[in-house]
Amino acid sequence: MNCIIIDDDVSARLIIRQLCKETDLEIIEEFSSAIEAIKFLNSNKNIDVAFLDIHMPTFSGIDFIKTIKSNVKIILTTSDKNFALEAFEYKSVVDYLLKPIAKERFLKSVDKLINLNTDKPKEKHPSKSIENKDYIFVNVEKRLVKINIPEILLIEAKGDYIGIRTDKKSFIVHSTLKKIEKKLPLDSFLRIHRSYIINTSEIIDIEDNSVLIKKHVIPISRSHKTELMKRLNLL
Repeated sequence: MNCIIIDDDVSARLIIRQLCKETDLEIIEEFSSAIEAIKFLNSNKNIDVAFLDIHMPTFSGIDFIKTIKSNVKIILTTSDKNFALEAFEYKSVVDYLLKPIAKERFLKSVDKLINLNTDKPKEKHPSKSIENKDYIFVNVEKRLVKINIPEILLIEAKGDYIGIRTDKKSFIVHSTLKKIEKKLPLDSFLRIHRSYIINTSEIIDIEDNSVLIKKHVIPISRSHKTELMKRLNLL
């Protein structure tokens, strides 16, 4: 895979270049400015991944992520762990490496990148899902917790929080249904009530204005029932 390095620190760029020699990644170019990197990517479509520092003068790594139109994957490199939660809100971010970067951790990140490219078949048409990963990270009591999306049964709004329920565990997360909905594949998850999103593949039974998900009875609002019936090919 073709890569670029974006970091205003010369020594940091050198370290990443040396680490890449331990892999099959090929460094095509390196930049001390995120703006210059954006210009390069706008005219070079063969770049697969960018190693990106968050803290750079004038135009930060987060600014870069918000601006870039390329499909390039991002591996963030930083000495500041405080941006991890924000970073994983962006679908282009594959991993978050803390400086000084350990070789073992770097290689694990590259493996993650390679698996991301090889595990999923290429689609001829754009996916309806905004989030292409099969997992999400959520903030649970100041910890980033990974949840496998197919294991989610339902999500319930609880004021300023949401409850994410899997078959084995439940998580209380400071978020909203609208925000979490953007991370879920639309072909298998559907909001059926102002307070509930369900995994439609886990439906056991539908009766009147409720669905049964495992042992959980979930109400269906009148405004969402038609969409549910269409999703299940019942209309």
